[in-house]
Amino acid sequence: MTGGSSRYDAGEVRGSHRQAERLNPPNPLWGSNGVAFGPDGRLYVAQFLAGKISAVDPATGDVEVVVPMDGPVESPDDLAFGADGSMYIADLVPGRVWRRSPEGEYTLVSAEVRVPNGITCVGDRLFVNEMKMNGRLLELFPEGGDPVVLTDGLAFGNAMQLGPDGCLYYPHMISRQVWRIPPDGGVPEVVAEDVHDPVAVRFDLGGVLHVLSRGPEGIVTRVDLHGSGSRSLVTSGVTGLDNAAFDAENRMFVSSFASGGITELRPDGRTRPVVPRGLDGPYGVTIDLGGTVYAADHYRVARPEQPDEGGSGDVTTEILQPFFHGITADGDLLHTTSQFGTVQTYDPAAGTTRLRANGLNQPLGIATRADGALVVAETGAGRVVAIDGTDTVTVLAEGLDHPVDVALDAGQRCYVSDDRRGAILRIDDGEAVPVAEGLGAPQGLAVHGDELFTVDTEHRRLWSVSLTTGAARVEAESLAVGIPPGTDPRPAPALFTHQVPGLAHRFAGLTAAPDGSLLLSANGEGTVVRLTPARSDP
Repeated sequence: MTGGSSRYDAGEVRGSHRQAERLNPPNPLWGSNGVAFGPDGRLYVAQFLAGKISAVDPATGDVEVVVPMDGPVESPDDLAFGADGSMYIADLVPGRVWRRSPEGEYTLVSAEVRVPNGITCVGDRLFVNEMKMNGRLLELFPEGGDPVVLTDGLAFGNAMQLGPDGCLYYPHMISRQVWRIPPDGGVPEVVAEDVHDPVAVRFDLGGVLHVLSRGPEGIVTRVDLHGSGSRSLVTSGVTGLDNAAFDAENRMFVSSFASGGITELRPDGRTRPVVPRGLDGPYGVTIDLGGTVYAADHYRVARPEQPDEGGSGDVTTEILQPFFHGITADGDLLHTTSQFGTVQTYDPAAGTTRLRANGLNQPLGIATRADGALVVAETGAGRVVAIDGTDTVTVLAEGLDHPVDVALDAGQRCYVSDDRRGAILRIDDGEAVPVAEGLGAPQGLAVHGDELFTVDTEHRRLWSVSLTTGAARVEAESLAVGIPPGTDPRPAPALFTHQVPGLAHRFAGLTAAPDGSLLLSANGEGTVVRLTPARSDP
């Protein structure tokens, strides 16, 4: 199996029954959020989804993990460096702010900031804001002392920076504004309105304000604050911009929450990939009747076989929207599940979305029944439900431990994988009947002919189970699924824990193509892998 460097040292897929081929190159970064240049000249990248921070050499693109995913920091979203070289980290989901000393020692600065995101240092002073409605902007004191609130009323704060006039500049993501306030406090002032989906504000070395957009086009708005206040737009094509940093030569480097990577963005809009972009997950995977492959990639639906036109290494984004995890094709339509608790039907041709169900507890795997009903594994509730054409939800089975994916055979019998029980179950008149057990942690599930296939993320194996005899065998091993071996397991963080029960669940999806090949979400390295029957198989 060929491809680029991976964030997951999985080795080559082994097995005499399946041959493996990546549809897209591995993604070295598991999403990229806050970025800042460190004292050593490297660009440090907070990876929210991975729970780690990496350092990137902007000349070579080499990536080194500095803060590992099994350390004290759970979900780093932004970072900044103090005058003494200390790294300060906004740990978003648990609501903590950390200091990492130049020697690598961690100190908890504060656990009193709710949803901390934007963070910046002004000399020895530390400021952080909250990504929530009526959020606060605070000064924190690493050596001790109560936080000081400079202002509240932020409509989702995010990446901020000190401007050339000595004020702190920060976005209101929801109200599409940029504000400023003196670091010693005062009356906050709006400096720009009707800005396209602002997610971060950054100043170049000439004092020009750059406002990044989190939308699919990758828009950067430049605002001249010294003269007329005129604006100019640059469309980068980097879907889901998150943050930016300028180096000593005034070169701008941007990150993407949606696809990871680091990209140099030049003033004329041209881009240079430093670290290639790609898939953050992927989670669910499906293939339509025309052979197009779609992956549910947490923040978007993407097409892994189709690279974007910018040559960045990213794949084409079909739709940008959180938090897609399950997906199935149904004719010209795509049905998706989201960690917001929704099930939706998306029409790629029309670009329209229809809400099918709301308020579900972590829906993951999804399949379409012959009568048009959608069958969904409601993981958090331990149920399998059906959604009919009138969007009525009916419970097919409940009392399950941790149902992850569902699949239907030719007779429309429903199978469900349970990764805590280590089993595949068949739903018979509301009862869950074991079909295969002792499979580790089975997640993705697919049926082709009289065989059922599942991905065991505990042992990184692909299993097949005969629906005729019940015999099981290992089809492939050493799959790049789940978190890297030797790392303490930790669920992927979800942004809004008051809306999303618990934390997002990593999901290695699986689907069967008409030719008998299987498409696997290799979510450990950010690829979709096609597993084709070996020629020696009958």
